[in-house]
Amino acid sequence: MGDGAVNIIRLVIDLYATVLLVRLLLQLVQADFFNPISQTIFKVTAPVVETLHKIFPTFGKFNTAALISAILVKWSFFIIMIGFGKVLVEQLPTYLFVAALSLLASLIQIYFYGILILAISSWVGTTNHPTIRVISQIIDPYMKPFRKVIPPIGMIDISPMVAIFTLMFIRGQVLPVLSGLI
Repeated sequence: MGDGAVNIIRLVIDLYATVLLVRLLLQLVQADFFNPISQTIFKVTAPVVETLHKIFPTFGKFNTAALISAILVKWSFFIIMIGFGKVLVEQLPTYLFVAALSLLASLIQIYFYGILILAISSWVGTTNHPTIRVISQIIDPYMKPFRKVIPPIGMIDISPMVAIFTLMFIRGQVLPVLSGLI
C-alpha cells in the first residue's frame, strides 16, 4: 500500500483520537453539555468510550476511559501498520508510549489553536458563538494561572501570548526529551 493511503489512515486515526481527547477535556472542565458541539463530540465518541467505561471508571471529573481510548486509537495506527509490514510486532509495546506522547502533542495543539481562536474571536467580537463558548470553557482553566500572574496592560491582555510561548517551549524542548527516553 502506498504512502498516500498510510497518510490517510494516520489522518483519520489522529482526528478521532483528538476528538476523544476533546471529550476528555469537555468532561474535565464540565463544559456545557447542551452545546451542540459538545453533544456531537459525545455522540461520535460514545461507542468507544462507553465500551471502555465498564473497565476504566471515571475518577471525579477525570474520565479514564476517554484517555485510554484516545491512547488505544493512536496505538491502533501502529497495529494497522503491522499488516503493511512497516512495524514489527516486537515494537508494539514501545509504540504504546509513542502513542501517549503523540496524544500529549495533540493536547498542546488543542490548547495552542484554542488560544489563537479565542484571541481572534475577541478582536472580531464573536464571543457569544456556541463554538467559541465551548473553546473558551476548555481553554480558560489553562489560561487562569497566566491571567493571575500577568495583569492586562490597559486594554491589552498579553497572557495568551505567554501561554502560547509556554506551549511552544513544551513542544520544542520537553517533548523531544521525553521522546528521547523511548
